[in-house]
Amino acid sequence: MLYRNYEERSTELKQLDEAREVASDWYKDGSLTGMLMYVQCFAKNLKGVKEHLDYIKECGVDYLHLMPLLESPAGRSDGGYAVADYRKVQPELGTMKDLADLTSACHKQGISTCLDFVMNHTSEDHEWARRAKAGEKEYQDRYFFFDNWDIPNEFEKTVPQVFPQTAPGNFTWCEEAHKVVMTTFYPYQWDLNYRNPVVFNDMTDNMLYLCNQGIDVIRLDATPYIWKTLGTTCRNLPQVHTLVRIMHMACDVVCPGTLLLGEVVMEPSKVVPYFGTVEKPECHMLYNVTTMASTWHTVATHDVRLLKHQLASVFALPRQYTFLNYLRCHDDIGWGLDYPYLRQFGVEEVAHKKFLNDYFRGYCYGSNARGELYNDDPRLGDARLCGTTASLCGVEAAEYERDAGKLDWSLKLDIMLHAFLFTQSGIPVLYSGDEIAQLNDYTYHDDPLKKDDSRYLHRGSMNWKDAALRKDKTTRQGKMFSAIKKLEKIRSEHAAFNGGADVWLVETYNDHVLGIGRYYRGEKLIALFNFSDNDETAWINEHEDYTDLWTGESRAAKAVGVPSHDFAWLVTEYGNNAN
Repeated sequence: MLYRNYEERSTELKQLDEAREVASDWYKDGSLTGMLMYVQCFAKNLKGVKEHLDYIKECGVDYLHLMPLLESPAGRSDGGYAVADYRKVQPELGTMKDLADLTSACHKQGISTCLDFVMNHTSEDHEWARRAKAGEKEYQDRYFFFDNWDIPNEFEKTVPQVFPQTAPGNFTWCEEAHKVVMTTFYPYQWDLNYRNPVVFNDMTDNMLYLCNQGIDVIRLDATPYIWKTLGTTCRNLPQVHTLVRIMHMACDVVCPGTLLLGEVVMEPSKVVPYFGTVEKPECHMLYNVTTMASTWHTVATHDVRLLKHQLASVFALPRQYTFLNYLRCHDDIGWGLDYPYLRQFGVEEVAHKKFLNDYFRGYCYGSNARGELYNDDPRLGDARLCGTTASLCGVEAAEYERDAGKLDWSLKLDIMLHAFLFTQSGIPVLYSGDEIAQLNDYTYHDDPLKKDDSRYLHRGSMNWKDAALRKDKTTRQGKMFSAIKKLEKIRSEHAAFNGGADVWLVETYNDHVLGIGRYYRGEKLIALFNFSDNDETAWINEHEDYTDLWTGESRAAKAVGVPSHDFAWLVTEYGNNAN
């Protein structure tokens, strides 16, 4: 199987593999900027994305994450995460040839592409599932089938529920087969049994097929869930790491220029095992999930102490670990914060989650945010939150009220958060539309297939009329777009943003102002971010002469005043790029 996939790999892709083997850290140097998008929302189909590559390049993007686009049943797709055929593109989006044409065009523009590989489960419409329903034991053995509820009930004693409100339980009765089947996420998503070697072999084959369409980064979806053992949580079991390690080896054989991105939704210290070791590597990159939630917590509370506490654990990790960082993604914001740490400040978990959700729905005095709840569980008080970056920053409310002052203030917060994003080590990923401060899309309420899923609030279609205003700096779109471009330009020109930089927290002696230091090859950066609604002072006392990268002016790094919702990037150099 590996040899066949290698033989089928194009000359163009093999040449790319060879180049990346020579420069194996090509994705680690801090030069990449990512963008996450749904093809149908951005440009209707794959050909449309290809036609808009100039816009993507203009955004400074060279890492393009295409959200799930493989064939999935309408109304039972979970946003494309219930795959019915790993070898076919959803018909309305195009064909596999269209995907290969797009990735080839991206490579010519210096853009790498990422695609989700849903490996924990298939759709109940997948050929394997259909044959299992028909009673073929060979295909039932590819899933978890049980004659009655005895063993499933034993599993339920230790396995948490992913969606207790919308899809309670981890098993579903399959009427066609007259058996119970394991469905960790939704009833139409059947968990694959990786104890069966045929499953692993065929799924790896599917993954390599996608790599051969020119996909540069395979996002392994729901990685921690892929091994199930009775009496455990069926999460993060040792066998998961073995399987990911073998998938890494398979890529090394067939497509060594391809990277594995693990979707592991835990705090950084707990996701580290998924990087593997030097001798036994697993994922090349992982998500920095916790920082996103901690960032929005800080926006609501104006208090940086939790964010500092969380970043300290990230900064303590070895520099060779590469994280993807983002302010917003396709999913909701879950408030999985470090509540044991917050408890020392009198914060109680359920009440604090309610405060955060109220704040970002605009229910609190002084809040201009506009969001909606997702998967509300009144019993546990554990609702999550949806909304675009701009709407959560107050841009939507300001435009609705036609308040120019409030609009500038909200955009300043949006820009400051992006500056914070670009200051972190790893790959910053923009959510498509954030570059023009795109607002919430409430039309999903009128779509019967979407109205029960509030995540579509921030999954609205790209507003190309708004995008056309990006060069007019008097508009919301132009102000945001020019700011993002300026941040990218500064980051690309200064060594301190390199992924190999030393990074540390700078004590500002002000709980409203976050301070981050970076040093690489003779260049030192002090970055300051004011999360308060008031002007604040960062009580730092750095002795070198600094330049403010945003204004280009000389500026002392002593008792630095930072306006509300603003930031400062202060840089100094030592000699000629001394090590």
